[in-house]
Amino acid sequence: MTPLQRALGAFYGLALGDALGMPTQSLSREQIQQRFGVIETLQAAGPDQPIAANMPAGSITDDTEQAILLGTLLVRGQGRIAPAELARSLIEWEAAMRAKGSQDLLGPSTKHAIDMILAGHSVDEAGRYGTTNGAAMRITPVGIACDVEQDERFIQAVLQACQVTHNTTLGVASAAAVAAVVSAGINGVALVEALALGERIARQAQGHGYWVAGASIAARLEWAASLKLDGDKQRFAQMLYELVGTSVASQESVVVSFALAGQVAQGQLQAFEALCMAASLGGDTDTIAAILGAMLGACLGLAVWPVELIEQVQQVNKLDLQPLVQELLALR
Repeated sequence: MTPLQRALGAFYGLALGDALGMPTQSLSREQIQQRFGVIETLQAAGPDQPIAANMPAGSITDDTEQAILLGTLLVRGQGRIAPAELARSLIEWEAAMRAKGSQDLLGPSTKHAIDMILAGHSVDEAGRYGTTNGAAMRITPVGIACDVEQDERFIQAVLQACQVTHNTTLGVASAAAVAAVVSAGINGVALVEALALGERIARQAQGHGYWVAGASIAARLEWAASLKLDGDKQRFAQMLYELVGTSVASQESVVVSFALAGQVAQGQLQAFEALCMAASLGGDTDTIAAILGAMLGACLGLAVWPVELIEQVQQVNKLDLQPLVQELLALR
């Protein structure tokens, strides 16, 4: 399998997971069960979807759009992201979304950081409160463009992507973990080893950024690796929902993505099955599934995703990621 097939698997896995979770995002597990049962394919959002009302099946959300935005900045900066340019791009992105009447706007940490910048605060100061999963959800292009084997340079690249909005121990460590799995996958590392590397890089990265109170990302990833499905998939999903948590907090949603990837690595779940489980969990389902899709796609390749669903996501969103992916790989 070529690095291109792995990188395409990562970026399209992100988009597919995002689209699978689009109609269920911000709903409770009980609401999802009442409306959809278990997500098994791409579904349209109903009129009462709180964020994505009436969006057609296969629609992507801010997770994929902001990953594309970050990837474009990486290419434009020849591997570097200027924090001020990232801030400006995020402001422009939200303005465009508002103009379309979309409710799919900046997440809480990113919104707070951008508001601080607009109020005159420095870029470095703006990100000191960002603890949610916004950096992790859009970090996949860094994993494609940067080689995790050069770990210090790799962590610096993650820091550039986090500084504006998630310049905290939790924000940096969670983004570094996801990017590390993606990068390792593109190097041909097996999924189980890539997940272990993600934990190690999170432990290195959590020394960066402003300290904030909260459970250690690396410690929770180590714990997640010990979780066992034991045959009862619905019971396992309920345990993730109740015990790990599925909110926008990075130490919940990112850890859940790793826990599900671990079940794929152990042979307990198929990749697409895990993606559907993520979309059915409740809470921040689109981001959980997007992060999971990126990690699995990088390690298992584009062919792991159903061809007809990838084509549907491409058609609905007029999405062709291959040129961007090739430019990101050229940076690597």
